[in-house]
Amino acid sequence: MAEKKKKDNAQAPKANAELEENKKALEESRKALEEKEKALADSKADYIRLMAEFDTFRRRTAEEKLALVSSASADTIKGLLPILDDCEIALAQLEKSSDSDAAKEGTQLIFNKLNSYLKGKGLERIDAKGKEFDTEFHEAVTTFPAPSEDMKGKVIDVTQTGYTLGGKVLRYAKVIVGA
Repeated sequence: MAEKKKKDNAQAPKANAELEENKKALEESRKALEEKEKALADSKADYIRLMAEFDTFRRRTAEEKLALVSSASADTIKGLLPILDDCEIALAQLEKSSDSDAAKEGTQLIFNKLNSYLKGKGLERIDAKGKEFDTEFHEAVTTFPAPSEDMKGKVIDVTQTGYTLGGKVLRYAKVIVGA
């Protein structure tokens, strides 16, 4: 038994050294694991951030496309406004003249079709005559002495009709304001 004790005592330093090495290896493994877990968490956070940025990019791109289409349609409709004005002038002239009813009806038909098409696209006339002068919708061409006190600061006459498209002013109404 004494020999066995001597043998155990001789192996004890080896076992202690081995145990210390295992502890160091375990500690190093834990540190490596913590580093890997931290790197994984960072990668996951980066991935989530990237996905959020991509979502924002996709939404912004869709909004820009919609704005571009809206802008293009606004330009097209803006180009048709002088034609609409000319139709109104032609109708007013035909009403004063003694021309045939066919010319009046034909012009009225063209005007109505153009007007209804543009209304279907969101075009709305700015009703200005008799209203309070509003710089958000009206452009004052001149002022004129008001025929009565209650017409001061109000629109007396409209020289060019104004329009809005989708709630935004496409063309300001050119008006004469009572002073």
